[in-house]
Amino acid sequence: MGPIPRDERRSDAMSSSESTIGPGWRRIHLDEVGSTNDEARRLASEGAAHGTVVTAEHQTAGRGRQGRSWVVPAGQALTASIVVRGGGPLLPLAAAVAVAETAGSEARIKWPNDVLLPVGERLGKVAGVLAEGRPAEGWAVVGIGLNVAVELAALPPEVAATAATLGRSPAERDAVLDELTRQLDVALGLDPATLRERWSSRDALRGQQVRWEAPAAGDTGSGVAEGIDDDGRLRVRTDDGALRTLDAGDVHLVRGS
Repeated sequence: MGPIPRDERRSDAMSSSESTIGPGWRRIHLDEVGSTNDEARRLASEGAAHGTVVTAEHQTAGRGRQGRSWVVPAGQALTASIVVRGGGPLLPLAAAVAVAETAGSEARIKWPNDVLLPVGERLGKVAGVLAEGRPAEGWAVVGIGLNVAVELAALPPEVAATAATLGRSPAERDAVLDELTRQLDVALGLDPATLRERWSSRDALRGQQVRWEAPAAGDTGSGVAEGIDDDGRLRVRTDDGALRTLDAGDVHLVRGS
């Protein structure tokens, strides 16, 4: 794992507009797309460079983990997918730390991929992270949805009840993207122990009661979260005293955890 090299990136991939965010980053901005992750995956498979960023004004078929949909009003969120080469197995941790750093000192990370902010007496989801890739080909795509200017009152009540926003203006999304890429560069350069320490300092679940389901294995359980292991798996002390490790690819936490 290492930081994104500080050199200019070029490609002749088609897009609505292209620009550089900063040295080492190339941005492709689309007016509308089904999924920025799908577009970034296509570009990565065609050889797009490390540091290529796909953003969209409006994403019509965004998705989260395990096929869940992710939809926000057009023009109010930052939807970005970043091509990373050589990111290593802790890439999801690095991405979550980068998003949390961008969101501010009060941001917390809910394993495996949600970033939360205080909203009154509760914590609400301000961002989600989805890492997908082809390890055999040496690349991954990190998809990030960050509620920069989303007005919670305009969301459906059931969505607003669990959401959060940075409360900034739509015009500030580019500045947020610039900070996000800077923070990702830093996170990718951290050694594994320091990265896990940074992640753990923002852990929203440690000491909390959680419940999980693993439908494919027919497994369910509950216990108290005890942080992450060296591979980024969630450690849970079950109700019978055993220590379980949960892999993000196999399980999901039950709502209310």
